Amino acid sequence: MFIKVLVDGATDRVVGVHLFGEGVAEMIQLVAVALTAGATWTDFRRTVALHPTIAEEIVTLN
Repeated sequence: MFIKVLVDGATDRVVGVHLFGEGVAEMIQLVAVALTAGATWTDFRRTVALHPTIAEEIVTLN
């Protein structure tokens, strides 16, 4: 699994997410909703993801 989150350092807004691996087709839909809503990196980190899934790695990245 490869996850890369692109964040605008000045605004904390998430501007892109790259996912590569099994099951990413389902995860990218959730990311698209967050990006459309203007989510910040802080919003992502405050989100509780399903456990145990690789999706929880997105919200626990540092």
